[in-house]
Amino acid sequence: MTTPVTIMPRPLGAPTAGKRTGQTVTTGQPDRFDQLLRQKLDTGQLKFSRHASERMQQRGLRLDPGQTTRLEQAMTRLEDKGGKDSLVLLDNLALVVSVDNSTVVTIADRQQMKENIFTNIDSAVIA
Repeated sequence: MTTPVTIMPRPLGAPTAGKRTGQTVTTGQPDRFDQLLRQKLDTGQLKFSRHASERMQQRGLRLDPGQTTRLEQAMTRLEDKGGKDSLVLLDNLALVVSVDNSTVVTIADRQQMKENIFTNIDSAVIA
């Protein structure tokens, strides 16, 4: 009677030879997966969280191209100054943004601003 043999493919990025030491083997070239992941994540485009999108739809809020450009410029300035979670005042709108993710977290117009307290922000900018 013979015993079946199963050949398992080697995981991507696994060392091809040598002792397993738990250390990553580097070849001096960036990992292809890492490059692709960074390209997908770093699109440089402004994103809206699901919450922000729902608020915009519920409240009938829209950003015109000029406002979008000013918001992107404000986020660039915030990033340069080390802002992470920030309040952006743009015309009659208040937007809480995650600078690291280039994401609008929530949005309110002037009427809703009177009723809200903005917490967990580390900076603010008037755009």
